Amino acid sequence: MLFNTPRFFAFLAIVLILFYSAPRSWRKYILLAASYFFYMSFIPKFILLLISLTAIDYTAARWIARTEAPHSRRIALVVSLAANLGLLGFFKYYNFFAANLAHLFHEPRGAFALSIILPLGISFHTFQSMSYVIDVYRKEQEPITNPIDYALFIAFFPQLVAGPIVRAREFFGDLYHWQRPSSDDVLRGLLLLFLGLAKKMVMADQFAQIANAYFRDVIKEPGTVAAWSGVIAFGIQIYFDFSGYTDMAIGMAKLLGFHFPINFRRPYLASSITDFWHRWHISLSRWLRDYLYIPLGGNRRGRFRTYCNLMLTMLLGGLWHGASWNFVVWGGYHGALLSFERMFRGKESEQPTRWTVLYPIKAVSTFGLVMIGWVFFRATTFHDSWYVLHQMFFVPEGRLLIPLWQIELAAMTLLLALFEEKKDWFEKVTLGPAWAYGAVCAILLLAVELIGFTETAVPFVYFQF
Repeated sequence: MLFNTPRFFAFLAIVLILFYSAPRSWRKYILLAASYFFYMSFIPKFILLLISLTAIDYTAARWIARTEAPHSRRIALVVSLAANLGLLGFFKYYNFFAANLAHLFHEPRGAFALSIILPLGISFHTFQSMSYVIDVYRKEQEPITNPIDYALFIAFFPQLVAGPIVRAREFFGDLYHWQRPSSDDVLRGLLLLFLGLAKKMVMADQFAQIANAYFRDVIKEPGTVAAWSGVIAFGIQIYFDFSGYTDMAIGMAKLLGFHFPINFRRPYLASSITDFWHRWHISLSRWLRDYLYIPLGGNRRGRFRTYCNLMLTMLLGGLWHGASWNFVVWGGYHGALLSFERMFRGKESEQPTRWTVLYPIKAVSTFGLVMIGWVFFRATTFHDSWYVLHQMFFVPEGRLLIPLWQIELAAMTLLLALFEEKKDWFEKVTLGPAWAYGAVCAILLLAVELIGFTETAVPFVYFQF
């Protein structure tokens, strides 16, 4: 049941009606039932996996909170982490390691492979659940006593499949002090819902046709222009696809009285790779920072150790995205860029974007570096990755794959992003006159109707992670 389908909007309407017509004491049960129904609409049997992990982490956190004995607390934490990482490792990485083992022993690629289907959203809900148990272990989070409340935290349908990764203190602050959404929250929620749908159907799905055609057979379209246009098409696709999902998730949460953290902040306007990761998939960036980079030592143990910690964090972050050496290279590439920035720019690399004369050069350079990284993220094999990179830099000519009208559409979104960066137009729309708000919503829905890709609904890119 994809977000960009009529079936999902019918489901959302029914949930909202049931939620607000029911007594307050029933509402969390309605949301939990709706969340489990939503999850089961994909592959029903995996609901058992979701419930099992929920039960293990709920019990582990209670166990940790009940004892002060360090040994017992560590055992409970290890059990929780082993269950989450073990199941994530089996479902997501078993065949990856099996294929590498087969290669090592000169066996056929599928010699040790199993027929495994990746449970939807497992990378997201395991990270969310682990953060809660770790926070309880660190005594930064009180344990949740009601198992229904904890189950809802893990399964809440707006962000269950692809985030944002929500911290327990954020979610339970809303759940335990729930208030009916204000008119501003409702307006913002609806606008985010329409904006996210437009991002997905008008931008992401259109550019996906170009990116998919190019990467399906990279040899078919040689040349620098073709390679860059195919890669940029994917860069546009993945941003609008993932940020569109996030906007819809945040918007739905607002309609239900919950407030999710921002997950994207115009990353293609970044002036450095460090700035890019402050703007892209922010909830994952802060998770990696708080539960991996800082525990490894962060920047507290000298420069060399800092660079090693950055590299290891980004290598594991790359592997989190997918079971492929391409993703490891993508993570290592970003880790190397972050290390070089820290090496040559020091603390200046941590500073927010400054709109100086050099900003356009920095932004275009950063955009180009990010696009190079996307080659490894999108290409199917190493061979394809290196072929595309060779075409991008060493093979002149080639034809432009992006039609003029899509270039104009991308330019229009760039201008809107620049305007939002400086003027916060989104905030002004929700706080402005009713006619302006209505006009923006109407334009977004009209764009979906006229331009939106209307064949079979295209799954969101991050559903595969």
